[in-house]
Amino acid sequence: MVRDIVTYPAEVLTKPTERVDVIDREVEKLIKDMFDTMYHAEGVGLAANQIGVSLSVMVIDTTPKEDAPDLKLVLINPDVVESEGKVKYKEGCLSFPGLSVEVERASKVRVRALNERGEPFEITLEDFPAIVFQHELDHLQGITFIDRLKGWRRRMALEKYRKLQREAQKV
Repeated sequence: MVRDIVTYPAEVLTKPTERVDVIDREVEKLIKDMFDTMYHAEGVGLAANQIGVSLSVMVIDTTPKEDAPDLKLVLINPDVVESEGKVKYKEGCLSFPGLSVEVERASKVRVRALNERGEPFEITLEDFPAIVFQHELDHLQGITFIDRLKGWRRRMALEKYRKLQREAQKV
């Protein structure tokens, strides 16, 4: 089921999510709905709080991106074990429709999480998948990509986003 995507400045986007203790039917349905919603919005990653559910769950599918390896993941209670390198990438966000900003992130991350069956796993992500993961992890921690900007870059991005919102309301 496609759910509505929560847009900034909704409070659920600014608070850390809760860890998942039990993967039950409700969490399984959440994961399915997250994939449905992400695909419908033509995204490559989605955090549960972006659809208003404050749980530490994210889904990623970089398959649609031409320059990225095919990768479809469910990550529950994810953590970064280690990271290295730096890369700047112009990111978009489903919770900030129409806005894209350049953000610096680690170019490689080693991640520990649970899969949709509750099994622990580790995976190393590089380049675009690493960027997508870090973007979604920020969401789970109550951080948006705007929070990664400082000074005038942050002010300009927020001003542009507010302008986009005003224009969307006119339609």
